[in-house]
Amino acid sequence: MVRGLTAGYGASLAARDVSLRVGVGEAVALLGRNGAGKSTTLMAIAGALQPRAGSVVIDGTTVSGLPAYRIARRGLSLVPQGRRIFSTLSVRENLTLASRGGDLAQVFSLFEILALRSAGAGSTLSGGEQQMLAIGRALMTRPRLLLLDEPSEGLAPQVVRSLAELISRLRREVGVSILIAEQNLALAFAVADRVYVMERGEIVHESMVSAFRDDHTLQRRYLGV
Repeated sequence: MVRGLTAGYGASLAARDVSLRVGVGEAVALLGRNGAGKSTTLMAIAGALQPRAGSVVIDGTTVSGLPAYRIARRGLSLVPQGRRIFSTLSVRENLTLASRGGDLAQVFSLFEILALRSAGAGSTLSGGEQQMLAIGRALMTRPRLLLLDEPSEGLAPQVVRSLAELISRLRREVGVSILIAEQNLALAFAVADRVYVMERGEIVHESMVSAFRDDHTLQRRYLGV
């Protein structure tokens, strides 16, 4: 659970008084236009950016203010925007480097292409395959909560549809909770139970996915679609 989270860079506050929750086994989408504060919020939750105010609570324990590695040990893993894989390392090395007791066989079962390409360098993968690798790397830390920052960025529509199916499999087969920051409504609607909408650094709307999907007036107001 996130309460009153405020974070930013220098004198600029990109996220202000953000409160949201992700239940056990739930998938929640954080929507908003480019620059709304979604990435800042995820980075502050994960400890990659220290919040100015507010709290982040995981399983009843307050983790805000802790170093990122200690938050990760509490069961939270961030898949950053832009994937940020190690391009010169092999697929297997990318996965095992991040391992904290993760199940490599399970990752290869979920992402069969990674098993086939395990000896190849990360740079030889397509954009969609690199996104799978970034998610697989996060799974190697055995997270209870997975943060996905703009996973559809730069991917073709067909690849995005495949990604949606894979994220849904994660929930069914791994049981991980998911918070996904996205601009791609098709992906968000396909995987999430609830949505929050950010505008200018603040949460301006919360609802079930079904309600927001059917309300085109709200979509135009907040997202311009």
